[in-house]
Amino acid sequence: MATNTYDAIVIGSGISGGWAAKELTEKGLKTIMLERGRDIVHIKDYVSANKAPWEFPHRGGRTQQMIKDYPVLKRDYPLAETNLDYWVNEKESPYIETNRFDWFRGYQVGGRSLMWGRQSYRWAEMDFEANAKDGIAVDWPIRYKDLEYWYGYAERFAGISGNKDGLSILPDGDFMPPMEMNCVEKDVSKRFNDHYKGLRNMVIGRTANITVPHIGRTNCQYRNKCALGCPFGAYFSTQSATLPAAVATGNLTVRPWSIVTKILYDKDTKKAKGVEVLDAETNKTYEFYAKVIFVNASTINSAWILMNSATDIWPDGLGSSSGELGHNLMDHHLGVGASGHMEGYEDKYYFGRRANGIYIPRYRNLNGEKRDYIRGFGYQGRASREAWSRNIPELSIGADLKDALSEPGEWTMNIGGFGETLPYHENKVTLSKDKKDKWGLPVPVIDAVIRDNENKMRIDMMNDAKEMLEAAGVTKVRTHTMEGVLGRGIHEMGTARMGRDPKTSVLNEWNQVWDAKNVFVTDGSAMVSTACQNPSLTYMAMTARAADYAVKELKKGNLA
Repeated sequence: MATNTYDAIVIGSGISGGWAAKELTEKGLKTIMLERGRDIVHIKDYVSANKAPWEFPHRGGRTQQMIKDYPVLKRDYPLAETNLDYWVNEKESPYIETNRFDWFRGYQVGGRSLMWGRQSYRWAEMDFEANAKDGIAVDWPIRYKDLEYWYGYAERFAGISGNKDGLSILPDGDFMPPMEMNCVEKDVSKRFNDHYKGLRNMVIGRTANITVPHIGRTNCQYRNKCALGCPFGAYFSTQSATLPAAVATGNLTVRPWSIVTKILYDKDTKKAKGVEVLDAETNKTYEFYAKVIFVNASTINSAWILMNSATDIWPDGLGSSSGELGHNLMDHHLGVGASGHMEGYEDKYYFGRRANGIYIPRYRNLNGEKRDYIRGFGYQGRASREAWSRNIPELSIGADLKDALSEPGEWTMNIGGFGETLPYHENKVTLSKDKKDKWGLPVPVIDAVIRDNENKMRIDMMNDAKEMLEAAGVTKVRTHTMEGVLGRGIHEMGTARMGRDPKTSVLNEWNQVWDAKNVFVTDGSAMVSTACQNPSLTYMAMTARAADYAVKELKKGNLA
C-alpha cells in the first residue's frame, strides 16, 4: 500500500473529527486524520495549564497589541493571553463579514475540543420534529430513536456527568455522578422549582467533565482552567479521549499542517477518490486517497471544502446540486439574561472552582402555549461570591480596603439565555472571488443575521430571566442584553444540511453527500435546525452512527 493511500480520510480533528477517527480505526480501517493547524500533544503542550494568574505578564488579560491583532476575538471573552495560541491568527486566516458574524476558530490538533464549554445535552423528540410541524426549511430525516442508542454510546465514552431529572424536554442519559450545586443554587433551584410547579425547572448542568476516573483519565479537580488544556484529562477532548483510543488501534496516522483544499471527485464512478492537501508549512501540494472520506472541518470550513471541490461538474461545488450548500447557516443567539444578589449566605462559601453551572431547559411554546414567535430558549448560569477583584468605591485605599478584600463579597446569581435560530436559506457562506488568505486560498464570505423571530424571542429571554430570579428570592435583579449577533454562541451549524430529498438537502439520513455517497459530513454543517441545547453531544452521536454505517456499507462493497 502506498503511503498516500488509506481506507479512510478524516478532515479535521475537533470533536467530531476525533470521534470519526476513533470509530473508523476501531472498526479496522487504516485512517489518516488531516488537521490544517499545528500538533498539540496531550499534557506536554498545555504550557499554561498550571500557571497562576501572576505568572502571566498581564495577569491573563489582553493588551492593546492583542486587541489590534485580533479584531474578531476581542469582541468577547476568548481574547486573553492565557491561551491565545489556541485561537486562529486572524491576519493569516481572515474572512469577510457581509453582516457581523463573530467567528471564533481554533486551528490545531484537537480544534475547539480544547476550549469548548462542555455542556452536553440530548435533543428531545420534539426537536427533530419541529421543522416538519412548523413548516420551516426541511424535515429532519432522523428522529430521536435513531440517535438514542448513539447518545448513550457517546455519553459513556466521553464521560458526561449529570443528574437524571426525568424531563421530557431534556432526555436523561448514561451519566456519571453529577456535580453538586452550591448552597445558593440549591436554595434558588428549590424555590424556582416549587414556584413553577414543574412547568419550568432548574437543574445542575450536564457536562463533559468526568467526576470519577475513566479510561485513563483523572476526575475533575475543580480548577476551572479547562480552556488552558487539562493535564488530568478530566474533560472530554480529542487529546484526552478519542485520539488515544484511535492511536491504540495502530490504524491511525495524524498529519498536522495539512490544509485540505478540495475533495477529488471521480465523475466516472461518481464517488470521491481522495483529497488534495496544501502543506501549511512548505506550501507543497499532496494528494491522499481513500475509499471513505469524513468531512469534519467545522461548519464553515466544511462548506468551504465542499464548495471548492468538483467545480468542473458543479460550479458551486460538491454537494451543491440542491442549491443548499453553504446556506442555512445557524448559531444560537445569546447575550441576554439577568443577575442579582442573594442575601443570607454571608457565612457560606463553596469548594474549589466548579467547571459547570445550572441549566434551565426550554419551557416556552410547550403544552399548548403560543407566543408571537416559534421555538424557544434555555438558560445557563450559576451562583457565586464576588472575589477580591470586585470594585468597592467606598474603600479605595489602605487597611480598610485590605480587610474588606480578605473576605468574599456578596453572593450573586446570574443566568443567560441560549435561543434557537431558525434555518434561513438567506443566511449563507460563499467563497470570495477576490480576497485570499496567507496561502492564496479564497476566504469565506459570511452573510448571516438573526431575524424577526429571534428578536421577539430575545424580549422574553430578558424579561423571563428577571421574573424567574425574583420568584426564586434573588434581589436587586438587573437585566442585561447585548447586540443579537450570530457566531458568539460558537455553535455554527447548517451549511450542508441533512434531508430526505436530494433536491432540497446536501446529505441523506446517514450523513452521506447525495452527490458522492462515500463522503460523509458529521460536524455542525449537517444540522437541519439548532434546538436551543448545546449541540456537541449530538455531533458525537451522529458521527459514531455514520461511521458505523459507513464501515458496514464498505464491507458490503457499496462504497468502494
